[in-house]
Amino acid sequence: MATIPLVHKTGKLSNSVLVFDFEGTMLRSTSLFPYFMLVAFEAGGLLRSLLLLLSYPLVWLAGEENHMGLNIMVFLSFFGIKKDTFRIGSSVLPKFFLQDVGREGFEAVQSFERKVAASKMPRIMVECVLKEYLGVDAVAAREMKSFHGYYVGLLQREKKHDKPLLDCNNVVGIGSQIKNDEQELFSRCKVGVYLVSNAEKRTWEALPRERYPKPVIFHDGRLALRPTPLSSLALFMWLPLGLFISMLRFTIGISLPFKVSGPILSFLGAGTTLSKSQVYQNEESEQKGTLYVCNHRTLLDPLYISYVVDKPLSAVTYSLSRFNELVSPIRTIRLTRDREKDRETMGKMLSSGSLVVCPEGTTCREPYLLRFSPLFAELTDDIVPVAVDVQVGMFYGTTAAGNKALDPFYLFLNPKTNYCVGILERLKRCNTCQAGGKSRIEVANYVQSEIGKALGFACTGFTRKDKYMTLVGHDGVCNCKCPSGAAVSLHKGRIPNPN
Repeated sequence: MATIPLVHKTGKLSNSVLVFDFEGTMLRSTSLFPYFMLVAFEAGGLLRSLLLLLSYPLVWLAGEENHMGLNIMVFLSFFGIKKDTFRIGSSVLPKFFLQDVGREGFEAVQSFERKVAASKMPRIMVECVLKEYLGVDAVAAREMKSFHGYYVGLLQREKKHDKPLLDCNNVVGIGSQIKNDEQELFSRCKVGVYLVSNAEKRTWEALPRERYPKPVIFHDGRLALRPTPLSSLALFMWLPLGLFISMLRFTIGISLPFKVSGPILSFLGAGTTLSKSQVYQNEESEQKGTLYVCNHRTLLDPLYISYVVDKPLSAVTYSLSRFNELVSPIRTIRLTRDREKDRETMGKMLSSGSLVVCPEGTTCREPYLLRFSPLFAELTDDIVPVAVDVQVGMFYGTTAAGNKALDPFYLFLNPKTNYCVGILERLKRCNTCQAGGKSRIEVANYVQSEIGKALGFACTGFTRKDKYMTLVGHDGVCNCKCPSGAAVSLHKGRIPNPN
């Protein structure tokens, strides 16, 4: 048997079809447990994921890739999950799969224009990342059985695959260990089957983010770490103390002035990195009616900006929960998504004080900036861009499909966090609408690009609607349905469909 580098040396093979084992050919890790733990935690909750973790010794003894071990993980992860609302395969798993892809395996697979991927995992888990992010033409994987709209935790007996695609004479196979249910598929490989050893995979490099065929811009789910058995054990050991610390951090943050709470929160692991441009520091800091325009990482962005500038600010929101509105230390006003009404509301707030606005309209946790709504550019020429980022290690403090009222608690549930807020240079009058004669779209583009440069993030033309359509299947306002995993494309530095 030849090894995988020999396949890559043949160059682009337009007349051949590749059949490859996804887990054995592209993923550096040999363990499937983290992906089922993600399904159990995100779709089933804390108790289900704990049960899966406790069953891991049995799964390990049976073998994760063997029939019994795989069926145990499938049953515990999927039993009782509602079929119609399952979107983990398109909203959560692609990012973790791509982080596990090896550069060497990726290059070998990309040598072929037509590709068929075989997977041991259920189709619902792998189809999105293989077809939408890795450009695979067909997926050979088993379907999940369901009853009255709920998964029963069992797999269909046979894998479904695209037989016409394999009816050619130049079919090449790549895999690690060809299981019994894959024999029929790989028997169609008339050129040969190339094997990849686990020792070889241990030397692979992670695929750089810039090499992804399609960037991961939208991502959901609460877990920020890769839930291996050891990291999952550490997570559950941390939770009892973490819940107490989260409540303590939250209480201190909303009840004490930042000059007092800041050092205490830093001592408790919730650090803050503050920076101001030299030009901004030399300006009149007590100026009223300033519009602070920031990118949106979590719902605490306006609160931290208020701490940085050391003066009371107001914030406008779209979908802040009633609980978070009640406990917010700063004034919050709901917008209606009616342009004229929102413009009037924001104008009144600016006339009485300074205001924070997040023109992305929704949070984005990846290193990208969504399209900036240009409405803010019409309100004033006194605009200060603010670059915001937050580092977490265990949980994300944002969600598209979950309960948004819990966002600050999940953020503070991390053993350590660091909130970075950078106040950039105030916009020059020549770059504004009223004094500089710029269009509102030009101003919004400029502010987006300045924040992107400060953070090292790429600017896109995606909107709040694009995010919710991709992650949860509706526009974030109504409950209308759209096909799972709706595809969107990247447009750097553009703001289409202005308000």
